[in-house]
Amino acid sequence: MAITLDQRIQGLYGITPNKKLDIEFIENIITAHQVKILQYRHKTQDDQLKLDEAQQLRELCLTHNTLFIVNDDINLCEKVSAHGVHLGQRDKSATEARYKLGKQAIIGVSCYNEIGLALEAERSGASYVAFGALFPSTTKPNAKHCKLSVIKSAKKRINIPIVGIGGVTFENQSLAFNAGCNAVAMLDGLFT
Repeated sequence: MAITLDQRIQGLYGITPNKKLDIEFIENIITAHQVKILQYRHKTQDDQLKLDEAQQLRELCLTHNTLFIVNDDINLCEKVSAHGVHLGQRDKSATEARYKLGKQAIIGVSCYNEIGLALEAERSGASYVAFGALFPSTTKPNAKHCKLSVIKSAKKRINIPIVGIGGVTFENQSLAFNAGCNAVAMLDGLFT
């Protein structure tokens, strides 16, 4: 039986820095650390730059058998044929993303520290949920804290993969995995 895309939500989940990207640097990180999933997260208003970077990252991810996820932007995800999209609470719903991207697409949903949001995301067709910030985060210093006990509780109640995010480093990632995370998302711990 073939492995589905959402079954590949495990291991190290890299999130690109919010700046113009150095594709060669990102490729070096992917290979050095066996990044299994890469999320493109660039909050620029330059649509052409976003399209160019996303296309380059998609090719890079295909080369390295890494899942490619686009942050927030369902249209960009569709344009570059990314594996999926990650949505925050202020973005479109998982149901809308599923309708637009199809049943094969990976749809991730941020649930912060709320198991109720995770249950709702799963019912709405999400492929995985993300909880965090698990640890103090320099990327989002004001992010809601999510205790590791929330991950343990969520693991008992939902059937889709859990991604831990927020302040995750190589030094503390084992705490997130031990709590029940299938994958851990890193930005600063990986790209700085």
